[in-house]
Amino acid sequence: MNRLDRITAILIQLQSKKVVKAQEIAGRFGISLRTVYRDVASLEEAGVPIIGEAGVGYSIMDGYRLPPVMFTKEEAITFVTAEKFIDKMTDKATAQQYKAALYKIKAVLRSAEKGMLEDIEGAIHVFKRNANPPAGTGNHIFDILQSISQKKAVRIVYYTNHSEQINERLIEPVGIYYVNGYWHLVAWCHLRDGYRNFRLDRIEQLHKTDTSFTIATPTLEEYLHDFSGKHKMIEMAVVFDNSVVKYIKEQRLYYGYVSEEKKKDVTEMKFMVAHPEYIASWLLSFKSQATILYPQSMIDLMKNWVKELQTHYS
Repeated sequence: MNRLDRITAILIQLQSKKVVKAQEIAGRFGISLRTVYRDVASLEEAGVPIIGEAGVGYSIMDGYRLPPVMFTKEEAITFVTAEKFIDKMTDKATAQQYKAALYKIKAVLRSAEKGMLEDIEGAIHVFKRNANPPAGTGNHIFDILQSISQKKAVRIVYYTNHSEQINERLIEPVGIYYVNGYWHLVAWCHLRDGYRNFRLDRIEQLHKTDTSFTIATPTLEEYLHDFSGKHKMIEMAVVFDNSVVKYIKEQRLYYGYVSEEKKKDVTEMKFMVAHPEYIASWLLSFKSQATILYPQSMIDLMKNWVKELQTHYS
């Protein structure tokens, strides 16, 4: 990237956030802090009203806006690809808002780029992993993100799978994340007086309220980091026959995969496991083609399950 392109990109980055630290800019472009200072100075000399505060970062004075930006062909393609995922993996309201934003993006493209996007739109398709809508039947994702922005609690009617009960809860959302085909919501639950994890497809109703947050919630990243630290992780080694290894490249990532060592006829994989029962259920499907090396507790668990199955079918 030449210096002019980099300075333009820095200007766009400064407009994307309230405050941008020099370290963020340096890390993004792989340049030194001294180079960042020079580039920012160039923007100031060009008339961009940048406010810099030592120890805080850079911000642009309110009211300043960059004229319409031209997108590259590669950037335009990523927008269309993202649209396919958003349409299938989020709720209706979020998908509609993204489509509206995409129309604005397309409006500033050149004719050649517009034609190219029309050609490739039909060449991308995303299949939903689950038959049920990943975000329930409503606009849960959109409403939850609004509540987080406004710091307002929401009231939900939730189906608890293990107890097969439906109850109403007042919650203060922290954030959402997508894993293993489902959207999850982390929130402070007034009913349980603690943080809880809710699957969005089990939220039967969701209503926004005017009740402000009562506690200082952490960021989602802080919560997940703290959560993983409180749950003891078990190191586990499993030997797989090489005949099945090629079929589990993606599956293994859901079970705490860390590393692997290929040998003559087998591959030894290391996992860090928080919930042994999950990976044990998965390993049972491989029968004798997967062997646990350690820990002994996992070997004992598998032996007990096999005995239960023998008793069940005897």
